[in-house]
Amino acid sequence: MIPVYNDAGMLQTCLTALARQTRPADEIIVVDNASTDDSAQVAHAAGARVVFQPKRGIPSATSAGFDAARGEILARLDADSIPPTDWLARAVAALDAHPEASAITGTADFYGGNAFQRWFGRSCYLPAYFRAMGMLLGHPPLFGSNYALRADAWLELRESAHLDRDDVHDDLDLSFQFRPGMTVHFDRGLLVRVSARPFGVGGFVHRVRLGVITVAVNVLRESPATRRRRRALWT
Repeated sequence: MIPVYNDAGMLQTCLTALARQTRPADEIIVVDNASTDDSAQVAHAAGARVVFQPKRGIPSATSAGFDAARGEILARLDADSIPPTDWLARAVAALDAHPEASAITGTADFYGGNAFQRWFGRSCYLPAYFRAMGMLLGHPPLFGSNYALRADAWLELRESAHLDRDDVHDDLDLSFQFRPGMTVHFDRGLLVRVSARPFGVGGFVHRVRLGVITVAVNVLRESPATRRRRRALWT
């Protein structure tokens, strides 16, 4: 599933990579989040199933795509993700090998931007995200450009996720909704290429702002200490 807003060129590259998977997708869903470019036409031309979501925001677009999906495993990319040919096969195999996991997530290498932005994303941003949020959550966080989720887990998680907000990171917000007994398996080898464009000054400030809001709205609902106690009782 791929949410898209005015990213036709990058979407084309992503869909081309998905067409080359050694384990073909059962279906490819592109959620057109009210684009004004030809993103929907690009998706149709590639044989994807297009879902239109007029409410702007990645949380609402992601939920529309997952709700529309028919499979038992819901794999998630962004329009600027470029998965290797074995990406889907590896994700499915990892979930088969870890039946206790409700989801699997991986990491990224970055393209585009400049050398500093690519280095920062790979060596600073993602390691800090996984380390800090993993400590807060008690399990690895989902990385929105590269994860797969069991469909039955989605049905549980969507009940408490902030799907109506456009000021939260959908992947981090969904990570907060994991209940005791549900976890995320992190696979360092599950790697995609992702655009470094968010690491310009304006883009990075925007990401940090959304991250702070996402943590705040979820911590106000349940403190980290309470969360850790509930998970400790389960184990």
